[in-house]
Amino acid sequence: MHGPEVVLVRHGETLWSRNRQHTGRTDIPLTDEGRRQSERVGDSLRGRRFALVLTSPLQRAAETCRLASLVDVAVFREELMEWDYGAYEGRTTAEIRAEVPGWSLWRDGVPGGETAADVGRRVDRVIADVRAADGDGALFAHGHVLRVLAVRWLGLPPTEGRLFALDPATISILGYERETPVIRRWNEPPPARR
Repeated sequence: MHGPEVVLVRHGETLWSRNRQHTGRTDIPLTDEGRRQSERVGDSLRGRRFALVLTSPLQRAAETCRLASLVDVAVFREELMEWDYGAYEGRTTAEIRAEVPGWSLWRDGVPGGETAADVGRRVDRVIADVRAADGDGALFAHGHVLRVLAVRWLGLPPTEGRLFALDPATISILGYERETPVIRRWNEPPPARR
């Protein structure tokens, strides 16, 4: 293996994630289940050393980082905020498709919000910092932004994030095989507490 590993953590459950509503910049808290999930994430990461820990400043990601016992060393990064869904904030895909049949976030974007390319440019800055770190990194953020980050890690266009589903409170690991950026693990829930 060559280069650092990067642990991606999607925040725990929120009311909107449970209801499948697009949650971009609305700063909503974790549910009780989301807090329990985040503590299990912390159990999974216990004992790992990170040269760099970054978190979205939105409370659902920052709280997941705190409950994983890493917020004391974390740096808040605006680039890790979720996709700006503009006029579609708080709406489900089914609601949007009732007005715009066949709509896809990845292909069509959102009125008054970001495109996949916009999100790609943001995460490219994070990737550069992670690759410059002297060791492994941990990133606490949101579903769509982490999907874009993963494909940009691989050198793929931001729209290819559509191919990587990512559930709340899951752990994914990016790394290298020799000099080639790869996905080492994807969308794994932490083990249940005993």
